Amino acid sequence: LGTPTGLWGALRALSPQDWEQRQEEDTLLIERILLLVRNVLHVPPDPTEEQQGVDGDASVHDRVLWALHISGMDDLLKFLASAQVEQQWALHVLEIISLMFRDQSPEELAALGQGTAGAEHGEDTRELETLRQRELAEKRARALQRPSRHSRFGGSYVLQGLKSIGDRDVVFHKGLHNLKSYTHDLGKEPRRVPRHRQAA
Repeated sequence: LGTPTGLWGALRALSPQDWEQRQEEDTLLIERILLLVRNVLHVPPDPTEEQQGVDGDASVHDRVLWALHISGMDDLLKFLASAQVEQQWALHVLEIISLMFRDQSPEELAALGQGTAGAEHGEDTRELETLRQRELAEKRARALQRPSRHSRFGGSYVLQGLKSIGDRDVVFHKGLHNLKSYTHDLGKEPRRVPRHRQAA
């Protein structure tokens, strides 16, 4: 159990067991392993040793995290954090995860994967912009090719000085060229006169 691989093997053998069938010793072993991982990650960095390393060299904390990753311990922690039946380990797992990100600032973590993702995002944005410009140009070309049709809507005009019902000005809904032939009877059905009353 001294190496991360040994820890992983012990936990992997215990974790799939149904929690009702798990023995008290198995539960204690899982808890001790999680506490050991927490305590190893909790060790503060030694400034003198960190200064002796070459710039860009991985710190001791980073090397411990890499060893945990190689052994598969991070996958097991994800399993313990997400499994419904393993909720009793949630605080231990949360503490381990917070210690894993101890030396990292949120800005660094957020920008970590932005190098390639940002370039891809910029390329996608440029591609979408060119497609949008092409679509607008095609729309303009279609609008210019369309034959110009006269609108049937001639507008509405108020005829001042000519009163309608209720002492208001007349609102005229035809084109201005029809204004000369305007009468109050415009648009009404002509009254039909019976044949025997029609003028000879």
